Amino acid sequence: MNENAHLDITLLEGYLDSLGQSVVQQMLDLYLGQSIIYIDDINRHIGIEQQRDWQESCHKMKGAAGSVGLLQVHKMLVDIEKSEVNDDSKKALVDDLKLLNKNATNVFIKWLSKV
Repeated sequence: MNENAHLDITLLEGYLDSLGQSVVQQMLDLYLGQSIIYIDDINRHIGIEQQRDWQESCHKMKGAAGSVGLLQVHKMLVDIEKSEVNDDSKKALVDDLKLLNKNATNVFIKWLSKV
């Protein structure tokens, strides 16, 4: 998948123009650390009867992904936030989310190194 599929280039270029590359790098670094916490939190809510906890965990990461321009990660979280699938399906979704997030952040890192 190319960077245009993963990244909201318009948003990120706007950040670069208004904030500068060092601040965008800080945003990415913060997201990289927080996304680990978010994914762990989402994973922790598998098997808990409260669907609300799953939704809240997904919602937090969805906002963070959107704010740093990770289009595909954001879209996936929109899709899974309200999903009421069984625990095995949720585990598979979390695995897919981890992989997608890794790929998207790698694209972001590569893109930022070129600007």
